[in-house]
Amino acid sequence: MKKGLRNPSSTSRQRTHGFRVRMATAKGRLVINRRRAKGRHRLAVDGR
Repeated sequence: MKKGLRNPSSTSRQRTHGFRVRMATAKGRLVINRRRAKGRHRLAVDGR
């Protein structure tokens, strides 16, 4: 049987979808602002 594709690593997840990565670009800040406006509890991926 084949191995599953998803092998999650919290480090790589943070490096691509983390809060500081979002805040680094104008488009990323737009993402955070949209999520704030919508009332999301989580604005970006949690690092824990």
